[in-house]
Amino acid sequence: MAWTRDQMAERAARELRDGFYVNLGIGIPTLVANYIPEGMSVTLQSENGMLGMGPFPYEGEEDADLINAGKQTITELESSSYFSSADSFAMIRGGHIALSILGGMQVSENGDLANWMVPGKMVKGMGGAMDLVAGVKRVVVVMDHCEKSGAPKLLHRCSLPLTGAGVVDLLITELGVFEINRGKTPVKLIELASGVTVDEVKTKTEADFEVAV
Repeated sequence: MAWTRDQMAERAARELRDGFYVNLGIGIPTLVANYIPEGMSVTLQSENGMLGMGPFPYEGEEDADLINAGKQTITELESSSYFSSADSFAMIRGGHIALSILGGMQVSENGDLANWMVPGKMVKGMGGAMDLVAGVKRVVVVMDHCEKSGAPKLLHRCSLPLTGAGVVDLLITELGVFEINRGKTPVKLIELASGVTVDEVKTKTEADFEVAV
């Protein structure tokens, strides 16, 4: 059986380290906040001007003024702080965020990432994606392994407009974990989801990769 989205988020949470400042992207990455290991101090940062986000609120306890960059309602902590978007991006561009966990539409074997638009479809803007992949020390992408059509999303080359070239360090899909290492070494399959075989991964992947499981 392939991993569920919650299991993918739980696996991504294993990349967190005590004391990290972390930015979580829209989609599956937001679930990572639910799996921060007990006793670990991790500070979540949001591009819209918040440092130190709490868990998602219970139904009926939402505050419409407290949202993350994906417009989801969140909660604050005693340690939370607020600031302008300019200050937020100064943190990102200044290299002060240790880890960013992002969603993806396509990833190439060279570590290229496409995650902000599909040509011909309405898009509000790229948000902070390009700054995040350029300014953050380590980038982990969490995404479905294939499109709804069945087409692979781990490719030789991305066909969609790039968010960044050679920026992905690690890819997590429902089938397993791939070490990309920003294209400096061949892609390596380093972990398989329970019940998934290497042959299944090969049939659903266009990119070349080595097996290290």
